[in-house]
Amino acid sequence: MALGEMVYGYFMPTVNLMGAGAAKQVGEQVKTLGGTKVLIVTDAFLNKIGMAEEIKANIEAVGAKAIIFDGAEPNPTDINVHDGLKVYQDEKCDMIVSLGGGSSHDCAKGVGIVAGNGGHIRDYEGINKSSKPMPPFIAVNTTAGTASEMTRFCIITNTDTHVKMAIVDWRCTPNVAINDPLLMMKKPPALTAATGMDALTHAVEAYVSTIATPVTDSAALMAIKLISENLRTAVANGENFEARDAMAYAEFLAGMAFNNASLGYVHAMAHQLGGLYNLPHGVCNAILLPHVEAFNLISNPKRFADIAVAMGENIEGLSVRDAADKALDSIKKLSSDIGIPTGLRELNVKEEDFKLMAENAMKDACSFTNPRIATLDDIIGIFKSAF
Repeated sequence: MALGEMVYGYFMPTVNLMGAGAAKQVGEQVKTLGGTKVLIVTDAFLNKIGMAEEIKANIEAVGAKAIIFDGAEPNPTDINVHDGLKVYQDEKCDMIVSLGGGSSHDCAKGVGIVAGNGGHIRDYEGINKSSKPMPPFIAVNTTAGTASEMTRFCIITNTDTHVKMAIVDWRCTPNVAINDPLLMMKKPPALTAATGMDALTHAVEAYVSTIATPVTDSAALMAIKLISENLRTAVANGENFEARDAMAYAEFLAGMAFNNASLGYVHAMAHQLGGLYNLPHGVCNAILLPHVEAFNLISNPKRFADIAVAMGENIEGLSVRDAADKALDSIKKLSSDIGIPTGLRELNVKEEDFKLMAENAMKDACSFTNPRIATLDDIIGIFKSAF
């Protein structure tokens, strides 16, 4: 391909349902896609509180059968995937419905990829490694964070290496994504904060990505604006419907942005913390975000000035470079207001692991579109600054 030639893709679920009561449409969507026996992939908590049973009843009301697999753990592993796959195959299922946040959706994607293609989930690390379609797949989302319900990204922990495998494959994009803010209302403040900062990280990394386009830019900037205006309220009062609804749109827009513009070193580094220490992904992103973007800032100060404006900062009379700093200040303020830990030390991360994590981060698929090229020492230095 000649220098200057670049083809940009755009990936989305075929059907996206949003708004209060959207989850009640899951049965109709199963029927439309022709499912007769559905594996519901969820976590133990959502099964325990009865949410999985509600989804099952909705599916069975249209004449299909449903089996609940609640083995999706936080930072889902290859073992979780193959446990779910066994249930899918033993029960002779022909469709998958995921219920939950990113862990459930990613686990379900892993099950679907191997159900459709065979082999082991580890065979599919990288970009577009599958060759056959997954079974029909509906994702019912319950958190305003990962956007895994509508992306082609699937993150699974390799239990031998303790590294998160980034599987980026258009075939694992759900057929139908459902975002019902009513399912998000009772999420605790800490989870709301962590998932909200995950969404902000998606939007910021997509906006400064080397493959950002006007299409992804529009989604990223609106996501940043909505998060800045609504995340504090959602954390303070989880029963505030307007804030929850706005955050549901924000995380979806952020997903539209990064699903097509990809991400950067924040995610590449956060994946190592999650894989090695089994830490909450959103919290890792939130701690790393201002430090990575301080490193990235010189790559395109104008873009960071745009982020500052989207976050509600007044940049009138400032140089572009000074306005860019306002973006970093605003990110730090938001994190502080919603109770995000100030550094990796609080998460019991060990400095002696920085070099290994930095080496693995440089190999992570998310690192390829970071706007500033880093050396190994640079990545180690960012870990240290975030410590």
